[in-house]
Amino acid sequence: MSTIADIRTDYRQRSLSENDVQPDPLQQFGIWWDEAVSSKIEEVNAMTLATASVDGLPAARIVLMKGYDQRGFMFFTNYESFKGQQLAENPRACLVFFWKELERQVRITGLVEKLSEKESDEYFDSRPEGSRLGAWVSPQSQVIENRQWLDIEEAKKKDEFSGKEIARPAHWGGYLVKPVIVEFWQGRPSRLHDRIQYTLGEKGEWLIERLAP
Repeated sequence: MSTIADIRTDYRQRSLSENDVQPDPLQQFGIWWDEAVSSKIEEVNAMTLATASVDGLPAARIVLMKGYDQRGFMFFTNYESFKGQQLAENPRACLVFFWKELERQVRITGLVEKLSEKESDEYFDSRPEGSRLGAWVSPQSQVIENRQWLDIEEAKKKDEFSGKEIARPAHWGGYLVKPVIVEFWQGRPSRLHDRIQYTLGEKGEWLIERLAP
């Protein structure tokens, strides 16, 4: 390898046919998810979350999926963070899972809404104590003085909640990404990858098509 341009991998593990996929993308995701979990991929639920402000300024970061069902895909964060601000302005997002061990990607484009307070409370209560405290401590995405400031604020919150229940702060909770387009990507030799796309129709039906690699 002499240059960055020389870095490449020729994918050969599997194939993907539109004749073999499930009629619903959430069912197909479930199959791939179970295979990814069985493969013991580290942080298998890590996904890129891409958002954009109302004027089109994009931003992307890695977050953790904390659940999925027939409604869509769930994650939790500070509503006042930069991504929360962008989702308030423009409630649309794109998610990308990359499972390199299986030579697979899943890309989900969808509409975003907040989860119910009940769902947010249930997940918050399941978190470790340190993570629950952290949701109170961090003014996420805001400029802070230094690491010491964060440590001091954490110590204050530990004292404040000592011996008490750590309830979910109002500025923290869950989002649901409701898919309208889902693409399943399977790496193939010579960059001639398999790409199967689901597009949601007006009557709730899914159109399945093959995309050129």
